[in-house]
Amino acid sequence: MGKESMGKKKPRPRRSFTPEFKAEIVELCQRGDRSVGQVAKDFDLTETAVRDWIRQAEVDTGDREGLTSSEREELAALRRENRRLR
Repeated sequence: MGKESMGKKKPRPRRSFTPEFKAEIVELCQRGDRSVGQVAKDFDLTETAVRDWIRQAEVDTGDREGLTSSEREELAALRRENRRLR
């Protein structure tokens, strides 16, 4: 790909996915039949998004340090409430 075409990529519209869909994608990646890149390509997803879902799933199962999904939701709700109260 030449330099002149680098900046011409159209921004991808932001899509949202159900937790069930994300869990299926994570499971496919963890099964090991296909690479993360291949799974992302097969489902027209960005590799970055898929890797983020895998990372979050590992946090949720306790295999990685960080905030679980429910803790993230609670934090977001508390922040919204704080903004509203200000």
